[in-house]
Amino acid sequence: MNEDKHDVIDMSDTPKEVNNVEQDAGKLAADAFQKDSEKPVPPGLKPKKMGPHKRFAAWHRNLNKKQKAALLIVVILLVAGACYLAYKILRDDAKPSSQTQTVTKPTTVQSKMTGLQVAPEVNEKQVTGVMIENSPDARPQSGLNSAGFVFEAIAEGGITRFLALYQDTSSDYIGPVRSVRPYYLDVVASYDAAIAHVGGSPDALAKIKALNIKDLDQFANPGAYERVKSRAAPHNVYTSSAKLEALEQQKGFIKSTYTGFEHAKKEEKAAVVTAKTVNLNISSALYNVVYTYDPATNSYLRAVGGAPQTDEKSGKQLSPKAVIAVETTRAQSGVYSVYGMTGTGKVTIFQNGIATAGTWERPQEKSQYVFKDAAGAVIKIVPGQAWMTLVTAGGVTFAP
Repeated sequence: MNEDKHDVIDMSDTPKEVNNVEQDAGKLAADAFQKDSEKPVPPGLKPKKMGPHKRFAAWHRNLNKKQKAALLIVVILLVAGACYLAYKILRDDAKPSSQTQTVTKPTTVQSKMTGLQVAPEVNEKQVTGVMIENSPDARPQSGLNSAGFVFEAIAEGGITRFLALYQDTSSDYIGPVRSVRPYYLDVVASYDAAIAHVGGSPDALAKIKALNIKDLDQFANPGAYERVKSRAAPHNVYTSSAKLEALEQQKGFIKSTYTGFEHAKKEEKAAVVTAKTVNLNISSALYNVVYTYDPATNSYLRAVGGAPQTDEKSGKQLSPKAVIAVETTRAQSGVYSVYGMTGTGKVTIFQNGIATAGTWERPQEKSQYVFKDAAGAVIKIVPGQAWMTLVTAGGVTFAP
């Protein structure tokens, strides 16, 4: 029995040191991290806390090979993902956004009136038309050289009269201003223009109201005109672009909506001139017109009544870039002319030193003239001032 007692170990009687073996082993394992990552601290000194990088280094040393490999793969995936995200953000930022993209307006565009380069807002301005007479007592006129477009036809008695249009151009002295006729108003309407005039024929005054044309009649607005002492009445009424624009602003005439001629991008002088001299047989020697091509300026010098037609103030000869001869019918109603202003007919256009024969089309009173060549293509007008004259059949000839 005594031997049996000695063979059985009573754990309650085991020394304290033996009972603490498991605790000591755990402590040793826990201290391993600190022993591997910290230097021994001399007695009496307080141990320093490890920085994050040292803690990470110590932690990394305790990883096995598989753990380190897995960690490396995770890091590579994270870096690759971050790089891809950064690339996508930068690429998207570089793309123009449909919501935030700023549209830059062009600095200049072609003028609808002349085809010259102008600021975009100029094409929104009110077009101003002025009736200017052409009797011998009215010559030399003022302001015709500055007009963007000039329309010429017979008023009565074989005497021609002009409708001068201004939008991207202006003049500080325009006249003599005279009365209006119905067919000039067709052109006014096609440009949505305001019309400056001194009265008019009964049919013309009625047509201004019928077509709702913006009216600047001198009789109703004398402050925008003046009667000069250097000319005898009725050839002495003058105005200016500034005065007429002020009147338009007062009346609320601030914008014109219209379709102009189709213009070429630039002038292209012909290598061989085929239309050096152009003759327009309008009514009589006092009003028939001769144009002579000037290769130096690529324009047509205008003469009327056998003499150069000049501007009163500058003394320079009138010289449009394009001359448009429109053949149409003309009848007489009392003392007044009656022109065929709609439909179609022949046209000859002179520009760049050559003549282009074609047809004109104008379906309605407010329609713009459209010019087409023999193949049916639109004839483009060169940039600059253009003159249009109404003639009857056979009224235009030219020579090289």
